[in-house]
Amino acid sequence: MNIDIVIATRILLIAYAAVMIFFVVRGALRTRSMTDFAIGNGFSPLVVGLSLAANITSAATFIINPGFVAMFGLSAFIAMSVMVPLGLMISLIILSRSFQKHGSAFKAISLAQWVNKRYNSPAYGRLMAVLSLLLITFIVLICVGMVKVIAPALQASELYVLIGLVVFVFGYTMFGGANSMAYTNAFQAIVMGVVALILIFSGTGHFDGGLSAFWGKLNQIDPMLSKTFNPTSPIFRDFFEVIFCNFIIGLAIVCQPHIITRSLMLRSSKDINKYLAIAIVVEMLFFMVLFVGLFARLDMPDLTLAGKKLPMDGIMSAYVLERFDTGVGLLVIFGLLSAGLSTLEGLVQSVSTTVTNDIILPSFKSEISEDRKKLINRAVITLLGVIAITVSYCQLVSPNLSVAILGQNGVYAFFSAAFMPVLLGIFTKNIHKLVPIASTIVAVIVYFATYYGELSFYTTGIVRNPAVAGTYAIFGAILAAGIMYFITRNKTNINSQKIINA
Repeated sequence: MNIDIVIATRILLIAYAAVMIFFVVRGALRTRSMTDFAIGNGFSPLVVGLSLAANITSAATFIINPGFVAMFGLSAFIAMSVMVPLGLMISLIILSRSFQKHGSAFKAISLAQWVNKRYNSPAYGRLMAVLSLLLITFIVLICVGMVKVIAPALQASELYVLIGLVVFVFGYTMFGGANSMAYTNAFQAIVMGVVALILIFSGTGHFDGGLSAFWGKLNQIDPMLSKTFNPTSPIFRDFFEVIFCNFIIGLAIVCQPHIITRSLMLRSSKDINKYLAIAIVVEMLFFMVLFVGLFARLDMPDLTLAGKKLPMDGIMSAYVLERFDTGVGLLVIFGLLSAGLSTLEGLVQSVSTTVTNDIILPSFKSEISEDRKKLINRAVITLLGVIAITVSYCQLVSPNLSVAILGQNGVYAFFSAAFMPVLLGIFTKNIHKLVPIASTIVAVIVYFATYYGELSFYTTGIVRNPAVAGTYAIFGAILAAGIMYFITRNKTNINSQKIINA
């Protein structure tokens, strides 16, 4: 380890913290209510588009997932960097405009509140709010990913770095909310774009001799690294796992609170096309970072450093520290940090908003002041921080292959449950609330039964594939919704007419 990069990283973190605090103070001055905290006061399509791109692409994309590519090769890249983004972008284009229109009509500030008002069912809204707690697993994934980058660069204890990270990020998020997050995310997205280009071009030397020579080098390490499917891997074995399941997951992944509600931050529905164009172009660049995992494998064929076997979650940080000199390495660390923080802020903001607005506040019999609402929300964020530190440390000490498995497990379960309610709420005019409720309940049951009950070949053994469980859950939800629709098709109880004619 170069001592210069340790000192430089400390200076960078101090400077970065100062920039974040500036945006937080600026945002806090404009945050007067829970609505301001959740969706802000309206932003340009450029700011919201960059914010969305940064929120979708987290530490998973820049830090964790390249480790899968390094270990399992082209099959992991196709699954995570081609099929998931393809489904995601199709779904984003189809759903964003309608959700923005519906959300504005209902004055919804969270996905759970949107479900509540769309289906005229407070109980269903609370169910979705409770299920949103599954997203804590993704918060843990991001925390672990950032610690894996920061701790080696600082030569510091992972536990101390974890505590400092959570205290700082959760602390400034509770004050600024969406009004600061939109600008911090836009700033982070720009940094991430620069770093993505640096990382993508960092391995150009491996292409000396052409593309065939590049794959030939990988074949010498392991012939499976250049194959579309890798039967020796635990989660990229065949067409079903690599292509089909990841495309379905990509379609549904949009139905997360910090993604689907992003369009509500726009000043006007007229900005939706610009917003989507900016987000998709930037996102395509970000997902290409996973290819760097192959560069890391060529640089470290046996995935060891200084004689020690690298854990999957530490491969990318090891590559950065070994590949780049102090100046460029510092910039790359800056970008990896931005990738994690951007999504972490969005998750903390959306999950705390949901818990406060859709679980806690409805329990009060009388209206309470905005100041008290903000105080409750800050208490919720504090509790989330404690949980994040506890679970993240467990993953740092004893992960199951990768923290990504835990993160995917919670996230996939959630958006499997949310996919049909969002789809039905947007594209049907008059439907009984039991239809989406049945889809959600069945999705949750099918997901966890498949994953923990080992009901599929793909979900057996020590490492199980969350994408397969998510795919089964989504199709189970579709089937349940279809059956319940025919049972209730002559009955209606939804206040949907307000938005159908909007």
